Amino acid sequence: MTERAGYVAAALLASSGLVHLALLLASGGSWEGPLSLRKPVTFGLSFGLTLATIVWVSGFLKLTARARSVLLGAFMAASVLETFLVSLQTWRGVPSHFNVETAFDATVTRGLAGGGVALVAMVVWMTIAALRANPAVPPSIRLAVRTGFVALCGAMAVGGVMIARGMTLVAGGDAAAAYRTGGLLKPIHAVTMHGVLVLPLFAWLLTFTDWSEARRVKVVAAAASIYLLLILSVAAATLSGSR
Repeated sequence: MTERAGYVAAALLASSGLVHLALLLASGGSWEGPLSLRKPVTFGLSFGLTLATIVWVSGFLKLTARARSVLLGAFMAASVLETFLVSLQTWRGVPSHFNVETAFDATVTRGLAGGGVALVAMVVWMTIAALRANPAVPPSIRLAVRTGFVALCGAMAVGGVMIARGMTLVAGGDAAAAYRTGGLLKPIHAVTMHGVLVLPLFAWLLTFTDWSEARRVKVVAAAASIYLLLILSVAAATLSGSR
C-alpha cells in the first residue's frame, strides 16, 4: 500500500514539475533568479524521480516490511512538503530559500530546512541498510545500490553546504549574495543525486543478459568507477569556476 502511494505521489510531483515547465515556456519567463518558475520545475521533476527511485530501490535493501513502510511514508511526506513549499513561495512571488523577510517566510524556510534534515536522516538510514549484505539480491545489484546511496549521501552533504552558506550570508545581512551564490554547487549536487537510479537500473538490466554474475559485477564496478570519475570531474570544474 505504501509502495503504491509512493509511486502515485512521485507521479504527481513529476506532473507538477511538467505543468510549471509548460507555464514557464508559455510565459517566456526567465530560467534564472530566485523567483523563477524554474524552481518548482526542478523540484517537482527531481523529487518525483527521486521518490520513485527510492520506492523501487528500497526493495533491494535489508529492511523489515514495517521499517520499509515507515521509511517510504516519511520520505514521501518530506518530498511532497519540499516541493509544495517551493511552489507556494514561487506563486507568492517571494524566494523560497534564504527568505526570512516575514514571520511566514521564515516559517517556510525552517520548514524546508526541517524537511531537508529529515531527508538526510532517511538517506543515511538507507545507506547503512544498503551496506548490509542481503543474500536475496545479486552481488552486482548490491554493488550498484551501495554506490548509488553513497553518492546520494554526497548529494545531501552538498545540499547542506549550499543551505548553510546561504543562511550564513543572510544572517550577515547580505541576502543578495545568498541568492546569487547559494547555488554554486548545484552541478555537483545534481550529478551525485541520481546515481542511485542510474546504477541500479543498469545492474538490473544486466540480469536479462546471459552473462555470469561474476562478469556482471565487473561491468557494474567499471560503470561505478566511470560514475565516480564523472563526479570528480564535475566537482573540479565547479570549484575551479567558483574561484
